[in-house]
Amino acid sequence: MSETITTEVVNRVLYATIENPPINLVDRPFVRDLVELLDELDGSPDIGVAVFSSADEDFFLPHVDVLHIPEYTAEAARSGGPYDVNLGALYRRLSELGQVTITVLEGRAGGAGNEFALATDMRFASRERAVVGQLEVGTGLFPGAGAVQHLSRLLGRGNAMQVLLAADDWTAVEAERIGLVNKALPDEELWSYVTAVAERIAGFPAAAVRLVKRRINAATLSPREDAYVDGSLFATLASDPEMAKRISFLMDQGFQTRSRAELEIGAVLAEYSSSGAD
Repeated sequence: MSETITTEVVNRVLYATIENPPINLVDRPFVRDLVELLDELDGSPDIGVAVFSSADEDFFLPHVDVLHIPEYTAEAARSGGPYDVNLGALYRRLSELGQVTITVLEGRAGGAGNEFALATDMRFASRERAVVGQLEVGTGLFPGAGAVQHLSRLLGRGNAMQVLLAADDWTAVEAERIGLVNKALPDEELWSYVTAVAERIAGFPAAAVRLVKRRINAATLSPREDAYVDGSLFATLASDPEMAKRISFLMDQGFQTRSRAELEIGAVLAEYSSSGAD
């Protein structure tokens, strides 16, 4: 039984709902359950598409649990393989699944949560509620789970620089404009649209879908070794004193709880920089 991910299969589409209170952090239980789900999907010819969403109306996956990095990293390493020693390598498995993968964003996806969404094949977002971004640089960290590789290819050099270096929040409409998400839709249309896309793909011949996905991956994914390099850079900055100062400030503001430090993280990071706390 999964502690943080519940699943349902309808018409060859697996709907995976993330529910990991209090705010759906990427932590040890979630990573453990994700490894197990990927193992199941790897050997499941009856599933054509996997759709990931959140039971939390405010958060998809906001970021990693910064207080327990070694613990969730150890769970990711259980995935196996020469480069599977960090979260980015685990997400690479998500990208390479035989099934087509879709993320539905109805709340905040930041840091490794947004990197999870980027590792899936498509992203659809609520115009009213979805917010995405990469907060790492603002906290003194390196985005080590695939953001550099995915965003450089998806957005182009200039937009990737802005998303990664400004460490700000992007609404669904803004994200759609630059290519962070496939499409931003009103809440009343979001799930009907995603369900139609997922079931349409799942109804096509599986061999054709898998081969096309494999060739798109060959043309667009970075070398697997990059997951190891970026993870190592994340680990290096995770022990930097400047990172510790910034995380301490954020924790004082309620970071990793349902607080303004999470719901308006882009603004809170800007306040730290403008306060002269450095």
